[in-house]
Amino acid sequence: MLNRFLNHPTLSRIRRNHGLEHATIHVLTERYPNTTFIGRSDGRGFYIYGHVPTEAVRNAVKEALDRLRNGERSLAIHPTCGTNIVTAGLLAGTASFISLLGAKDEDWRERIKRLPTVVAATTLALFFAQPIGRAAQEHLTTEPNPGLLEIVAVHPLRSGRGNVHRILTAN
Repeated sequence: MLNRFLNHPTLSRIRRNHGLEHATIHVLTERYPNTTFIGRSDGRGFYIYGHVPTEAVRNAVKEALDRLRNGERSLAIHPTCGTNIVTAGLLAGTASFISLLGAKDEDWRERIKRLPTVVAATTLALFFAQPIGRAAQEHLTTEPNPGLLEIVAVHPLRSGRGNVHRILTAN
């Protein structure tokens, strides 16, 4: 059932765009190691935020797609992906919540006594968040196989925060 959901045409396209977005950021980071990049994917393509020329983004997207097609699956996974942040928040919040179960809301002293347990549980949750976030990317939020995905256009957009590029894709 999960496979059928993940392979729904709309979700599959978003996952492939997300994988290509990550691969593009990896390529750009190789070429511009002191530049910060942010990406955001959707069903029509993705955005790349970062201070680089449009031609550099065009070349990076093309190279990223070629490298994914040639089997570099690891390019679809990125350590600063929002999936990792959500995973860390979910695990840390759950660990904190469970650690405080049974504490009376009015009794702040009991909550203070539990603080070392909350900190330990949250730290343990954050330790496991990294590999779990990576696994979530690998199996749920990205698709390293671009399939028939093609680059349609790379458009430069301007914003108050610097360069933004819109990459449009099609099947």
